[in-house]
Amino acid sequence: MSSSFQAPKGVSEYVPPRADLFYAIREAFAEQARLAGYGYLELAVFEDTNLFRRGVGESTDVVSKEMYTFEDRGGRSLTLRPEFTASVLRAVLENGLHKEGGLPVKVWTTGPAFRAERPQKGRYRQFYQLDLEAIGSEDPQVDAETIAIAAGWYRSLGLTRVRLLLNSLGCKECRPAYRARLQEFLRGLDLDEATRARIEINPLRVLDDKRPRVQEQLADAPLMADHLCAACKAHHDRVRELLADLGIEWEDTPRLVRGLDYYTRTTYEFDHPLLGAQSGIGGGGRYDGLSEDIGGPALPGIGFGLGLDRTILALEAEGAEFAPKPRCEVFGVALGETAERRLFGLVAELRRAGVAADMAFGGKKLKGAMKDADRSGARFAIILGERDLADGVAQVKELGSGEQSAVSLNNVASVLKERLSR
Repeated sequence: MSSSFQAPKGVSEYVPPRADLFYAIREAFAEQARLAGYGYLELAVFEDTNLFRRGVGESTDVVSKEMYTFEDRGGRSLTLRPEFTASVLRAVLENGLHKEGGLPVKVWTTGPAFRAERPQKGRYRQFYQLDLEAIGSEDPQVDAETIAIAAGWYRSLGLTRVRLLLNSLGCKECRPAYRARLQEFLRGLDLDEATRARIEINPLRVLDDKRPRVQEQLADAPLMADHLCAACKAHHDRVRELLADLGIEWEDTPRLVRGLDYYTRTTYEFDHPLLGAQSGIGGGGRYDGLSEDIGGPALPGIGFGLGLDRTILALEAEGAEFAPKPRCEVFGVALGETAERRLFGLVAELRRAGVAADMAFGGKKLKGAMKDADRSGARFAIILGERDLADGVAQVKELGSGEQSAVSLNNVASVLKERLSR
């Protein structure tokens, strides 16, 4: 009989063995970030609502429709984070990390985010992201570095169908003229009232409208790429040169704007064609004015958010061979109380030696304990009986082949480490 309670609708949860994959790909990203000099942040799950209103943008669907906002007992308006960048930048500014020298500040974090969306495969109300940010530099090499870290992570997982979509959204110098041109074009289209209102607030967001009826009318819309100032064009060209030097392929995508208001210049998205409508598995870009928007100093930045949920779906869709480390490599089976006590210590010794080890509990008979060993996924079983204990040995059995040999109790840990390394 199961519990009468269920997880809330639209929450992505992971239990073994799928949770082992979730943990492993997160650890693989942590290694990519460490190798590139990014430090880890652990952040609050909820923030002052105004942080997201000012940082993410009032015109976005995230702020206008999707945030989980509530009033606490002190009457303060708080919001479960719908994304990470604003929170990361707030933490950097609050803790003065940008004042310690050596810009950019390079940090990463991970955890759940929350949006009140219509649940479907690949789109959840509680979802998980990996977030990485480099704050304090306008250097296009930093842009290319963030892209390379994400691309390297996808490659390390064995994903081969990921596409990098790339664009530039200009800056405060060149975007106003483009904005006016785009507004003029959009006002002449047959659009609903809500979309017309968006034209006046942030016309770039109309380009992100996925409805076919809207997309058909946008075929001849002016493009930001044709209106970049000399500095933005040089910056964008340099980013593409650096990606080419690194052997990273991309697709120029002049209509790519993404869903948040703070993006400037370099904007990118990682797409996986086997995921259908929810094909975006990660993305990011520059946000050179965000610090000022939330009350901080002028501080350029760039970063990304990668979806753990959709990355797992992409791995499953491709049948990629990325395998998490086994939860159990060696499984102990004891026959008798004295042997069980000795085996318990032996399992602890294996764990100290870096071997994933488990054992049968509850005084099970040999047949039942060996079934547990098979279910554990272990490569080896240690079988220890009273007679073995008297002889100072344990029986080490390779579960795949069935081969078994006696090994001195003093050498079991070293012998198994050596065999596992083969």
